[in-house]
Amino acid sequence: MILSLLSFSAVSAARGERLFFHLQVAAARLRAAADRRCLDQAGVTTAQAAALAVIRDRPGISQRALAGALRQAEPSITTLVRRLVAAGLVDRGVDPADGRARALVITASGAAALASADAAFAAVNDHIDAVLTGEEVRLVAGALRRLSAPESGPS
Repeated sequence: MILSLLSFSAVSAARGERLFFHLQVAAARLRAAADRRCLDQAGVTTAQAAALAVIRDRPGISQRALAGALRQAEPSITTLVRRLVAAGLVDRGVDPADGRARALVITASGAAALASADAAFAAVNDHIDAVLTGEEVRLVAGALRRLSAPESGPS
């Protein structure tokens, strides 16, 4: 009985605050601000910057593994990688272990773009720090990590 009251209370609080709506609005606004800054400062979108970061950290990663790391569909990643290659930010070669797979490596231009994108992200994080206290940042970050864990969400 107490457990069902606690569960009802948690659901009721999220619904009462329209939490999902506010998360969506905040995410959209922050993403738009980050995209503008990334495009202005680095010439890449936040999605491209995320891909560049994964490729930098995992040289030789396949497009399939990149899709998994970014939790995106493979066709979307194929298009994204095609644009990164055309811009000279990523080299795409044949994976020596699997001739059908493509191995991705960040170029010097890609690394420079990623460094500029990191500065754009820092500005967005500075905005968050100006709006929230340090304790609020830690609480929100912890809550978002729990919500984004694969085992926590609705399927």
